Amino acid sequence: MARVVILGAGIAGHTAALHLRRWLGREHEVVVVSPNSRWNWIPSNIWVGVGRMTRSQVTFPLAPVYRRKGIIFHQALATTLFPEGTADDPAPAVEIRSTAPDTAGETSRLTYDYLVNATGPRLNFAATPGLGPDGNSLSVCTDSHAEHTARELRAVIAKLRAGEPQRLVIGTGHGTCTCEGAAFEYTFNVEHELRQAGVRDKAEVIYLSNEYELGDFGVGGLTFTERGFTTSSRTWTESLFRERDVHAIVRAHVQKVEPGVIHYEQLDGSEHELPFDFAMLLPPFRGADLAAYDRDGNDITSRMFAPNGFLKVDADYTPKPYEEWSAKDWPSTYESAAYPNIFAPGIAFAPPHAISVPRKSPNGTVISPAPPRTGMPAGITARAVASTIRDRITQGQQAPAHRASMAHMGAACVASAGTGFTQGTAAAMTMYPVVPDREAFPATGRDPRGTSGEIGLAGHWIKAILHYLFLYKAKARPLWFLIPE
Repeated sequence: MARVVILGAGIAGHTAALHLRRWLGREHEVVVVSPNSRWNWIPSNIWVGVGRMTRSQVTFPLAPVYRRKGIIFHQALATTLFPEGTADDPAPAVEIRSTAPDTAGETSRLTYDYLVNATGPRLNFAATPGLGPDGNSLSVCTDSHAEHTARELRAVIAKLRAGEPQRLVIGTGHGTCTCEGAAFEYTFNVEHELRQAGVRDKAEVIYLSNEYELGDFGVGGLTFTERGFTTSSRTWTESLFRERDVHAIVRAHVQKVEPGVIHYEQLDGSEHELPFDFAMLLPPFRGADLAAYDRDGNDITSRMFAPNGFLKVDADYTPKPYEEWSAKDWPSTYESAAYPNIFAPGIAFAPPHAISVPRKSPNGTVISPAPPRTGMPAGITARAVASTIRDRITQGQQAPAHRASMAHMGAACVASAGTGFTQGTAAAMTMYPVVPDREAFPATGRDPRGTSGEIGLAGHWIKAILHYLFLYKAKARPLWFLIPE
């Protein structure tokens, strides 16, 4: 009998758990540890954030699904890893602290044969003073954040209807954020709602981003070829900003957020103040900050994790200049560099470097997007990890690892630009590969046949359909596994 413990129940963790339970016999245990009792389809939080959906439409309770599928569930937070066990007990284990209402704060240990670290990101609002719902700005990172933000947006619209001009600032709240796509989506959903409310002419909408230029999205931008014409994601994105009269401030690092004022530095070293009436700024991400100890009690956290808290896996972490970065640097199996029975799919693995060109201001401030690993890549890497664990349980440790490098992976992204069955729009983008491969595709790093972009109503319908499809899949309804990651 083998026990697989999965830390986190987001896209990566939940995907791995459902597939492992489907593949493995019931003599094997699949255990999920998550501090949250509900699953959240995060891509639709932007619609909660403008009041077009409710929290109940983007979440559901995890326990009933896991009970039905035969997955053991602990509502708890993982705090400490013992990958070699302890002097008293050599079995690898993870210490968890309950977050369930009736046992909150109680600690216990779970031994494991395989561990999947799918903890995802910790929302690092503390990186920027005054950032976040507990500070002076808003968020759509969680369903509760989004619900609160929707109330604030309704208040802004009421003021606009009363004839009071308002400035709305939406974007990234730090120079190293990795969530430009979500900021882009929320910007245009807000702009759409203002138009629908008939108050757009009284509102100023500003997009504030750490991107070097519009259309970077943390992937270094894209080049599209359509009907024989080649264009860039920058040109493509700028046209939407002009069409919707949204002003963009790029190359920006938010230094602090005071009540009604954002202080930011730009890549040229200049510093600015931006007054606002409404500000939704997304935070940078950190790993879950798990501690780790060897059998003798020595702290091995820095051996297993990068300084940002993400797990080191089978990537090349050798420091090297941008010109020497390679697609080969990126991981493909997501096995821990120190312990082969530990894996980290999705956001939980430490990237070897950014995808966008790294940049610093003259003051030494990093103003460059971190690489995105959410959504489709999270699901694909989780399934690959689950496949590896399945094979090693059923075939033996010699079974080769399944591979899913982002340097050999295509991805599709549908970014909403306003919801509505007849008036909604979305930007639909595909790219192959996610991490540019300059050796295989010298011109742009990506295959033009697998890289495209289009904005329109059809994209919105696709986004809406995906919402319902992935909720169906996450609830493990009949034939859920036929829906691709």
